[in-house]
Amino acid sequence: MNTQVEAFMTQDQASAGQSQGAQVGLSRPHESADLHVSGEAIYTDDIPELQGTLHAALGLSQKAHARIVELDLEPVRRAPGVVAVLSAADIPGVNDCGPVIHDDPLLADGVVQYIGQPMFLVVAHSHDAARRAARLAAVQYEELPAILTPQQAKAAKAGVLPPLHLKRGDPDAAIASAPFKLAGTFECNGQEQFYLEGQISYAAPKEGHGVHVWCSTQHPSEMQALISHALGWHAHQVLVECRRMGGGFGGKESQSGLFACLAAIAATRLNRPVKLRLDRDDDFMITGKRHGFYYEYEIGYDHDGRILGARLDMTLGAGFSADLSGAVATRAICHFDNAYYLADVDMHALCGKTNKQSNTAFRGFGGPQGALVMEVAIDAIARKLGQDPLDVRRLNFYGTDERNVTPYGQTVTDNVIHTLVDELAASSDYRARRQAVREYNAASPVLKKGLALTPLKFGISFNVPAFNQAGALVHVYRDGSILVNHGGTEMGQGLNTKVAQVVAHELGVDLACVRVSATDTSKIANTSATAASTGSDLNGKAAQDAAAQIRRRLTEFAAQRYNCAPEAVRFANGTVTIEQQSLPFAELINAAYLARVQLWSDGFYATPGVHWDSSTMTGHPFYYFAYGAAVSEVLIDTLTGEWRLLRADVLHDAGKSINPALDIGQVEGAFIQGMGWLTTEELWWNKDGKLMTHAPSTYKIPAVSDCPADFRVKLFDNRNAQDSIHRSKAVGEPPLLLPFSVFNAIRDAVASVNDYRDEPVLNAPATPEAILGALTELRSRSAH
Repeated sequence: MNTQVEAFMTQDQASAGQSQGAQVGLSRPHESADLHVSGEAIYTDDIPELQGTLHAALGLSQKAHARIVELDLEPVRRAPGVVAVLSAADIPGVNDCGPVIHDDPLLADGVVQYIGQPMFLVVAHSHDAARRAARLAAVQYEELPAILTPQQAKAAKAGVLPPLHLKRGDPDAAIASAPFKLAGTFECNGQEQFYLEGQISYAAPKEGHGVHVWCSTQHPSEMQALISHALGWHAHQVLVECRRMGGGFGGKESQSGLFACLAAIAATRLNRPVKLRLDRDDDFMITGKRHGFYYEYEIGYDHDGRILGARLDMTLGAGFSADLSGAVATRAICHFDNAYYLADVDMHALCGKTNKQSNTAFRGFGGPQGALVMEVAIDAIARKLGQDPLDVRRLNFYGTDERNVTPYGQTVTDNVIHTLVDELAASSDYRARRQAVREYNAASPVLKKGLALTPLKFGISFNVPAFNQAGALVHVYRDGSILVNHGGTEMGQGLNTKVAQVVAHELGVDLACVRVSATDTSKIANTSATAASTGSDLNGKAAQDAAAQIRRRLTEFAAQRYNCAPEAVRFANGTVTIEQQSLPFAELINAAYLARVQLWSDGFYATPGVHWDSSTMTGHPFYYFAYGAAVSEVLIDTLTGEWRLLRADVLHDAGKSINPALDIGQVEGAFIQGMGWLTTEELWWNKDGKLMTHAPSTYKIPAVSDCPADFRVKLFDNRNAQDSIHRSKAVGEPPLLLPFSVFNAIRDAVASVNDYRDEPVLNAPATPEAILGALTELRSRSAH
């Protein structure tokens, strides 16, 4: 794979010029890279088991919607190795793990609402014994009507929450008077998070009615709250710890709660450590995915392709409970515009209640689903007008001095999409390749190429303003070494590495002097989830604040000790320079300790300026926007529907990157993961509502062979206009929108079969079967 690395090489050199001894702006290895490679990294299941540890498994519903007439657990209790069997009646506190609405029972009580819903917990001496016993329950059901698709939920007006509505201007009049109209429906499927480390919690009872829970979770504080409610305890009795996760992608933001609560309930009831580790199949069957969407849309546009008015009705497949669907729907509405100004727009969103797993957060959190339909529509408009889609996109881009207010009322003040797209179009030879693709297709009857350039504008901050806060602790020891604890969680994305770089930079020491400890609710309280791409922004700023306080104390101490002005004290390269003399950082630290200078500090950060009125769907929900664009070229076989990504050019805005190597990795990973969502990852339920794609054997995530041989990824040189941590930008979620270019390139190749005259009927994911179906339908339409 020919990935370009020039972006972070040049940024390294620039950073070196900014400040001697700088620790940010440098491509540093992931702080646990060697541990990952050697297998020494400790995940929750690797923690040495305490004496007397028991293992738990869940008994799952086999009906999509039914009353439980009888649940006979005696065969389970009699199974070899079983210690206890717990049902809803054994939960001492609240039988709920819903993060917002209390509609998500830990264990079904009287009614089951999807196939795979936990009904009881088995605790046994071994993992295998618990799993075997969980299959032995005798259950009698009275089946009830089940809703299985967003379309059915829309028809039944069934929602887990009240519908959302955002309107600006007069879209009805704008569409009615427009020279051209585009109307249709579209669907995108959900997506399994497929974290390499599955859901797991390990709970150990502690003295004085306490419990310590090691949990693979993106939100330790949420787990602490849910566990305390389920036990009927206070939060201070519950300690939740997470050193690292083997991936999360949103699937461990709220949905780790069920497993954390049940492990804690079993452990405190039996006074024994209890581990609840899901088998991959059970994980698929129990946990929620990315929301699938069904869209109905109408867009009015003029002869040049300028959008005059738009109407969009979205129905989310929320699953049986609300979970985080309300926030996902809100973010989808706020990203329908993507990079385009919409003067007159009317958007509706229904979180449709279906008898399936309760869908949840997934990288992008509704943003990709909101923006995808716009990119599909833009390409359709361009084909109908016979124009290059890039020209139509440029015409509709947000401006800088006007046409720069979003439908929800936030002014776009940091817009760089014009410059960024111009740079990518030039570096990728977009125009020449567009012509070459058309010439190739004209001469090739079976194999067809497609090319697409798609942009992105992605808002960064939590939908709920209160979540935009973080805390951190920084300890400096007498030998000059530094320990940092913050409220974010490490899931492989490199958050701890960036936070360590920030602290090292602030105190002027080498990165090797800084260590980041496990996330722990007894150290940092009331933390927000590591989600919404805010991990580095929030926790980096909090850690910087703590380190800056220590540095100020040290500066004041040095100035007094050496009788100089504070401005004369400088920290860099592990050395403290005081006018013309210098001494090692550790020497100053020890002297400060002897002088009783406080060498630890807490830090705090709250994102300024964010606000949101959920009743009017207006406000300033995002601190800033990240931008990016990608060009993808594909080749499809019109006889089989098979396809291949030949080349991808990516230019992404990460602001002034703290660690360009990590950011490049995040962009690459997001691109391939998003491509998987749109092309290969097909969730399929049978007519009874059972998920049939519940293992790697039936659910295809992208492999190395799916990556393009020519993969050119570069970071856009752009200092964040807002005061983010070292003027960097979030890079977790935004680049997942980049592979829209792959999906649109496939649609472009399909449309070429009929000389681009007709719009293909192709939903996401564009599997080979779906591509072949679209080709067949297009040829049939052409024949008539």
